[in-house]
Amino acid sequence: MADQTLPVPGTLDVTPHQHAEGTFLEWLHDWVVTVDHKKLGILYILYSLVFLVVAGVEALYIRIQLAIPNNHFLAPDVYNRVFTMHGTTMVFLVGMPILFGFANYLVPLMIGARDMAFPRLNAFSFWLTSFGGLMLYFSFIGGFGLYGAGNAPDVGWFAYAPLTAKAFSPGNGVDYWALSLIVSGFGTLGTAINIIATVLSMRCRGMTLMRMPLFAWLMFVVSGLTLVTITPLTAAQVMLLIDRYLGGHFFDTQAGGSAVAWMHFFWIFGHPEVYVLVLPAFAIANEIIPVFSRKAIFGYPAMVAASVGIGFVSLGVWAHHMFTVGMTSVENAFFVLSTMLVGIPTGIKIFNWLATMWGGKIRFATPMLFCTGFLFQFLLAGLTGIMLAVGPWNWQLHNSYFVIAHFHYVLVGAIVFNIFAAIYYWYPKATGRMLSEKLGKWHFWLFLIGFHITFDTMHFLGILGMPRSVYTYEADRGWGTLNMIVSAGAFVQAAATLIFVYNLVISYFKGQEAGNDPWDAWTLEWATHSPPPEYNFCTDPVVRSRRPLWDLKHPEDPDWKYE
Repeated sequence: MADQTLPVPGTLDVTPHQHAEGTFLEWLHDWVVTVDHKKLGILYILYSLVFLVVAGVEALYIRIQLAIPNNHFLAPDVYNRVFTMHGTTMVFLVGMPILFGFANYLVPLMIGARDMAFPRLNAFSFWLTSFGGLMLYFSFIGGFGLYGAGNAPDVGWFAYAPLTAKAFSPGNGVDYWALSLIVSGFGTLGTAINIIATVLSMRCRGMTLMRMPLFAWLMFVVSGLTLVTITPLTAAQVMLLIDRYLGGHFFDTQAGGSAVAWMHFFWIFGHPEVYVLVLPAFAIANEIIPVFSRKAIFGYPAMVAASVGIGFVSLGVWAHHMFTVGMTSVENAFFVLSTMLVGIPTGIKIFNWLATMWGGKIRFATPMLFCTGFLFQFLLAGLTGIMLAVGPWNWQLHNSYFVIAHFHYVLVGAIVFNIFAAIYYWYPKATGRMLSEKLGKWHFWLFLIGFHITFDTMHFLGILGMPRSVYTYEADRGWGTLNMIVSAGAFVQAAATLIFVYNLVISYFKGQEAGNDPWDAWTLEWATHSPPPEYNFCTDPVVRSRRPLWDLKHPEDPDWKYE
């Protein structure tokens, strides 16, 4: 039985991890030139949290403008720019980088590796991504306020043709949008390649693919999906720039091009992109729910199969965003069926999470609270998604606030909730200190209440006919009271986020010391120090089951006996 042990620091042959000391400039230089996957993961997460706050402020601008009819808080052109930047920021500068940041930090630790497969590519990918985000916000230079917003793009985060043509967007906003996403897209592709190579070639001894933590499995699937989906978007952006500056006519209908072709290019990225974002959220739930239920995940093979199935099926659903553009009935029927089909593996996951919790000794610490909120909200998001998959229903509600409500139920109700859960769960590992549970519960309940005030109400606005992307509306539409409620909920969410930011900062300096394994968890990242040393593990781990730390803590009843 000797080979079942885990010779890793934090559990065996423990030696204190010494933090390097030096001047501020030496500390800054160390972070700027680092190739350590853990520091790069933290940089990704901090970068995304900054843009989460920025996107939140933009959302408040939008909600102030729409709180009452005939409002003039923002000029029309400024509203269009703020709307565009909010959507682009949340998808490209918050969702993708923060989830790849968690993958950067955790995947090598979870599989017993000392770093990513290509450390220098890892650093290069981060700086490409960050430069792309900064380039996008350089477009604001020229003044931001009630009467101007520089050259920020104003064509919506989906940038439909022909609005992006020179005739309709003569400034540089579209160019900033396309170039910044091309640059950050190359960074994302580099990270995806690195994760795939790391999972395939860097696993420690004994860690077969079917013993790998589900977090690593899902990030492996997401990375493959990213390679497939970022490519057509990048190609479309290159064609867009050719249209604007080299006389191309890819999307110019008057010269033989097709505006609908842009929609196909964008949504063949845009809808699988939802799964690029939500599968890592699933991965977070896969790690947190079993630990706080004190049960192994129910149906591990089914969870792996469902994850791979979602990855494949999601590539064939994009045109359900295009039911109203005039496709044939056969095409519409295909995308109705494919969209319905993706609900099957997703339903398997929800069933397995509930089965894991059923009969467990559940501890409702803050990470588990956010995961529980995610389960309820993602179920509702799935139900409204099935509604929108029905062609005739979609015809009635397409481009209405019902779609916005459904979309935010996924992006906020599922993804952001699980991002918060992940931060509360792994913050002790990265910093060595616990976040405040009291502040965490205030954050959870305020955010949950604000979320439902905002996005539940949006469904009714959509049914009443309020279109998405609208700048203002007349008082006789009957939307004023509901919009005021939506805006109030947005400010409740903002207050909750301020509590969260305060918790992050104050706990870093004054938080309770966490120890190496404060949650009594089972995966390898909890076997090393908090925070881990640069080399991760003193000696290479050896595992024999899916819960290696359980084996070490319970030698009388190890997991490997049941494999």
